[in-house]
Amino acid sequence: MAAVAPANERLDTSIPIILLGGRENTVAMVRNFGRLGVRVYVSGSRGCRAMRSRYCRGSFAVPGGTSAREYWRDLLTVRLRHSLAGAVVIANCDESMAFLASHDAELRPFYRLEEFSPALRLAMLDKFETLKLAQAAGLPTPRFWRMDRELEVADIQDELSFPLMVKPLDTARFSAQFGRKLFIVESGIGEVEDKVALCRAHGHAVMLVEMIPGPDKVLSSYYTYRTDTGRFLYDYTKTVVRRWPVNRGGATLHRTKQCPETARLGRQLFQRIGWAGIANVEFKRDARDGKLKIIEVNGRFTAAHRLVTESGAPIDLAVYCHLTGQRLPAFSTNYRRLRLWYPLQDLLALRDLRRRGELSLREWLRSITRERILLPYFSMRDPLPGLEDFAALLGRAVVRLLRPRSHVVEQPTKAGNP
Repeated sequence: MAAVAPANERLDTSIPIILLGGRENTVAMVRNFGRLGVRVYVSGSRGCRAMRSRYCRGSFAVPGGTSAREYWRDLLTVRLRHSLAGAVVIANCDESMAFLASHDAELRPFYRLEEFSPALRLAMLDKFETLKLAQAAGLPTPRFWRMDRELEVADIQDELSFPLMVKPLDTARFSAQFGRKLFIVESGIGEVEDKVALCRAHGHAVMLVEMIPGPDKVLSSYYTYRTDTGRFLYDYTKTVVRRWPVNRGGATLHRTKQCPETARLGRQLFQRIGWAGIANVEFKRDARDGKLKIIEVNGRFTAAHRLVTESGAPIDLAVYCHLTGQRLPAFSTNYRRLRLWYPLQDLLALRDLRRRGELSLREWLRSITRERILLPYFSMRDPLPGLEDFAALLGRAVVRLLRPRSHVVEQPTKAGNP
């Protein structure tokens, strides 16, 4: 582990930080650094609520219809190259991760970037390559098949089991077009063929991945930063209580929990593939064999960032100190027991789980009252990001309620936000 700063050692906050993209993770980081006195600058598209934070020293909104990567290149290589030279730059979404990896040689002489291999970082943005690397590292994975043009669903139909995910290799581009991260097929080879054909028609390379059986509460995640010399700056784990849609959507309730097996396997993965930089991996315990299997790998801070840092693990500050040559902050050895809650989405999860007989109202109430609750966006000291997100959520709900009920053929949506 790196040297830890004494409690009375003063933090040098003179070096600014630039955050690219992200959503609730960026909001949490802006507040964390802003309260410490670090100058924080944010650039993102519509939906990047951190640009509305009182702690954001300067915001650079990506204009509508403009490529975020092109905008960021001009921003960092021309507009901010002199005024913010030497700043720490952190990518908080897949698109900004790809941008930094693609322009590493161009940006590194002027900014403080994480240690990372651009080729490995780009490979980990490819979901097929992620699972291949995990297999090569000796970690259990779900079964998967890359649907190259020459491979048809009928060729492997005897190997497939349902439910099945039709998963893009490039999630960011797929999400921008379809408004979701993947397709799930409950049964029927014909529907799998239709979804694969739809993706191919729009230029998306996809893979088929089996869904690991088991409830959402058996999901766990590991967070770390591995230096280019192989040191792990910190270890942190958490779990999920519920997701919506159930067993496939985004988490609606996270909780802090120490998971030694998750941490051990996470370290093993990043050590064996030679990863450097910010790292996060999510596992799910397979009900069939009891093994933890890789679900997803991220080279960035995640949506649960507020939970992580407020529970006693200042992982963003640790990365800042490492990149600015300072000793690391102290980490709590006994994390605070907290939960991060998405109220509206969790009510939908309650509705579905009650219908399935898997959760009672009493059990649900207990799950959100037994430990201190955090909200992903809202803070009384910095209300604008939360209010803006609530207004957007309410607007989407009204649009859905007013939309005529009719059968709609699935079509791509407009481009989303980094």
